Amino acid sequence: MVGKSTASKRKPGSAGDTRRESPAEAPPAETTAAVAAAVRDARKGQQRLLNIFSDAFAAVLAQDSFSTILQEIKQALYHRDFATAFGSEDYLEAYAARWSPTRALCYAAVFRGIKSHLDGILVDERETAQPHDGTQEEPGREDCTESDASAPSGRLRMLSFGGCAAEHVAFGSYLREAACHGTLTLVDSAPWSHTETLIQQQLTSPPPLSKYASAAARANNKAFLRASQLQFTFSQADALSLDRARLLELVGTQPLVVTLMFTLNELYTDGGIGKTTKFLRLLGEVLPDATLLLVVDSPGSYSEAAVGKEKKKYPMQWLLNHTLLGTETTGYTWEGLESEDSIWFRLPEGLDYPIQLENMRYQMHLYRIHKPKS
Repeated sequence: MVGKSTASKRKPGSAGDTRRESPAEAPPAETTAAVAAAVRDARKGQQRLLNIFSDAFAAVLAQDSFSTILQEIKQALYHRDFATAFGSEDYLEAYAARWSPTRALCYAAVFRGIKSHLDGILVDERETAQPHDGTQEEPGREDCTESDASAPSGRLRMLSFGGCAAEHVAFGSYLREAACHGTLTLVDSAPWSHTETLIQQQLTSPPPLSKYASAAARANNKAFLRASQLQFTFSQADALSLDRARLLELVGTQPLVVTLMFTLNELYTDGGIGKTTKFLRLLGEVLPDATLLLVVDSPGSYSEAAVGKEKKKYPMQWLLNHTLLGTETTGYTWEGLESEDSIWFRLPEGLDYPIQLENMRYQMHLYRIHKPKS
């Protein structure tokens, strides 16, 4: 856990691990120093992501009713009453403040781990049209093709089904590290628009400073991202209700990364295997060649769906592979790129957040779609 007064227990191999090697196994001093510096830099980056959440939801976190609201959300989720759990802005902001920070850090690590694949779908800025929804850059913002050598180059497009604050912040983190522009479309049945606007403001505006901050601190106070670096759109819709025409609008004509983060198992469980399979196949039909599909979800028995009258349970990964890799399709094929059944994401010591956060465990699967050249 991480919080104001509680730090996470040190785990072997974690950023907070301080185990010493025996003298015979000790690495060179310069290697040790380099590793220590990398750990410090990683922790600093993670802290900046947590600050985005604590700044965006400072009023929510400070409310006396915050704990009560969290219990009400938990109760609604326990009864699978999603209309209540995600039905109001107060609940959505509380949910984002409580559960999204750890996931954002985790997703940022996932994106970092698949960077070589993401690099392969960067779009040349000169070939990038306006976003599919018709939104424009605000007047006066930096042009994506500016000549500044430090300016980001290339554009990465991401479409997140079930996406909200965690995906938003993690994607922004990746754009910053990779020095590229990004276009993000979040699709969810809950009304996340206001919450995501708060997140976008925190990502693209200098963080708040104390009125006692020095002139030097004010001069160096920069936004996490350039104002033009991340364009985002939120669309309130049930993924399983989207028809072919709407999916085509969402995915566009250039390769992108599509994410289902802690979403696919809910689609299987609540929407049904038939509808979810239909959605995945329709998605395959409309996606541009070379598009990546990234699935992250709970591991093991936490991600199972019942089939048939006998309610026989099948792992989510088996159902996904059966749909993408085990069924003949016309016009496209899927390639499995990476797959992990169970990974721990552990929070390092030293991170600061107003409330306690926990480590998390997840499974991850990455696919690429192939379509014949026209």
